[in-house]
Amino acid sequence: MNTTTRIVFTGMGAVCAAGLTVDELWTRVVSGQSAIGPLRRWDASRWPVQVAAELTGVDNRTLVEDRKLHKSISRTDMLGIYAAGAAIKHSGLTAYRDAMKPEAVVHFNDRTGVFAGSGGGTYNSNYDFLPLLTEAKGELPAFGRELGNVVNPMWLLKNLPNNVLCHVGIRHGFKGVNACVTNQCVSGSQALAEAAWALREGEADRAVAVGHDTPIDAETILRYHRVGLLAPDTIRPFDAKRAGTVLGEGAAAVTIETLQEAQARGAQILGEYLGFGCVTEGSGILEIRPDGDGVARAIELALADARLQPADVGMIVAHGNGTQSSDASEALGIRRVFGTHPPPVTAFKWAFGHCIAASGMLDLVMALRALSERVVPAVATIETLDPACRPLPVFAHAQAPRSGIALVICRGFAGMNAALLVGEVPCVLD
Repeated sequence: MNTTTRIVFTGMGAVCAAGLTVDELWTRVVSGQSAIGPLRRWDASRWPVQVAAELTGVDNRTLVEDRKLHKSISRTDMLGIYAAGAAIKHSGLTAYRDAMKPEAVVHFNDRTGVFAGSGGGTYNSNYDFLPLLTEAKGELPAFGRELGNVVNPMWLLKNLPNNVLCHVGIRHGFKGVNACVTNQCVSGSQALAEAAWALREGEADRAVAVGHDTPIDAETILRYHRVGLLAPDTIRPFDAKRAGTVLGEGAAAVTIETLQEAQARGAQILGEYLGFGCVTEGSGILEIRPDGDGVARAIELALADARLQPADVGMIVAHGNGTQSSDASEALGIRRVFGTHPPPVTAFKWAFGHCIAASGMLDLVMALRALSERVVPAVATIETLDPACRPLPVFAHAQAPRSGIALVICRGFAGMNAALLVGEVPCVLD
């Protein structure tokens, strides 16, 4: 692998319950406003959990203009396509391409990749079948005879996990290397890592990477609740009174380019991709090692990839999902790498919920914005740091970063742990 190729961010896009733009999300975060509220997707008055971070009041045509396309894609696809489009527009890639000669356009498109991280769908993708199964009383021949008359013929198309990957490429004419990652919470982070790998290996000059998910679903919430993961009101990362996480829906995307390509077209550089590490604890689907081993090893791999030392890191964006075991073990993993004086720590899920496959990418765009603003945002819902998480510098007030490098941690089921290192613009220009 070529580790000398420098990779930079030139565009960002995001959408979730906190807003339709990165600016709107940032405003919510720095003002201490959480988008978590009453669950309105269905009548949840008898549901064990009645809160979520839902995107409301937004017409589907705001997300995807083409109404015909709405018939063959799902809600998570709409969010992913919207975020990717926003990142591409922000980067100026298509405007730059449109000024090229026809033969140069062909090369540009062939050298532009698309990478998507998706949640793989929710239980509601199966709901079309349930009334017919009930009517057929479980008899498969009767079910099969009526299947075509009852189930939407677009069912399969709407539930393909790579819809965003496909439609972003189609809409923008990007024909280069591509991949779709479906790996629960770390999907978006891994999609970005795959995109960066492609640029380092010379397979592409630029790429768009997106993470998207809409896990707010009746059965999903019920099952998360039954395994003790959901809070009744809000997310309190690392707090002594934390009671679990809250599901949200959203998407975030970035465009990355080699530094050479970005400078050649005069692009605005938002930050630099420095390194990535990903490991599994190998202990089970829901089990988390209490010693933070997976978190620590992922961070160590990211530091090695970036050729950095722990002291170089200026701030940490923690996974901070608010569950007892995840927060406590994450704190231990951070302390194993950084010792008793880690850099300032923040987390963002308290502001817009846990968006599962989109969570890592949402945290990334907020980290890049935090670096540009030279501030580590507060965690508005923390009151008393859990003794099990000490010493961890996470506070209900903003802090100053130690340097222009941020570490973003993302965790998922089956013991997945990912760590991403990014740098602010001055790091790129040195």
